[in-house]
Amino acid sequence: MDSESGKRARSSGGRPNPKAQNRSEPQLDRELADLPPPLRWREWMRRIEAVLFASSKPVPGEDLARVVGQGASVDLLVAELSADLEGRSFEIAKVTGGWMLRTRSAYAPAIRAAADVQDAMPDLRKFDVAVLAAVAYHQPITRDGLRDIFGKPISRDLIGRLHAGNLIAPGPRSPRRGAPYTFVTTEQFLVAFGLESLHDLPDLEQLQDAGIVANGD
Repeated sequence: MDSESGKRARSSGGRPNPKAQNRSEPQLDRELADLPPPLRWREWMRRIEAVLFASSKPVPGEDLARVVGQGASVDLLVAELSADLEGRSFEIAKVTGGWMLRTRSAYAPAIRAAADVQDAMPDLRKFDVAVLAAVAYHQPITRDGLRDIFGKPISRDLIGRLHAGNLIAPGPRSPRRGAPYTFVTTEQFLVAFGLESLHDLPDLEQLQDAGIVANGD
């Protein structure tokens, strides 16, 4: 052993540094054994509420489990917290495999009317939304594929708006001649529309009846 290594070994005593161990993970009393069960459960609910409130993205269940007692059911805690929020302007939604707090849809006009408040959905034209819906239902899809659906070319500017809003992303290259790029929806797309997965997309015929996926400018 060289002299420098010996100094390091003697200074640490061969034991891990407790300060270094505790630096990355703050101490948190998860079990709350000193509280009676009803207050313990209520505190766990409030911790989950605080985490969801502080997060701009859906929080997976395994992350929420880090702030409650071992064996405590995150699903039950979230369900009771959700019931506790009945009558409030916001709710808990399960999106992309996690939970998040979001404003109830009834208050969307108020949010859009307020100054300096941005919605999760970028400002899109009706035809932008129609193309986005086509990508969602037919992904991965090329611009030529979108042209076939709508009967007219899809501009690069439109694709750029959807990409800038992080609603679509490049997918795998098409096996067709020239290997053109395809497009797929993103996790932000699910968040913006409040979907847990693509399986929760509404029926395509319903969108057509509502005029959302019809041709338009």
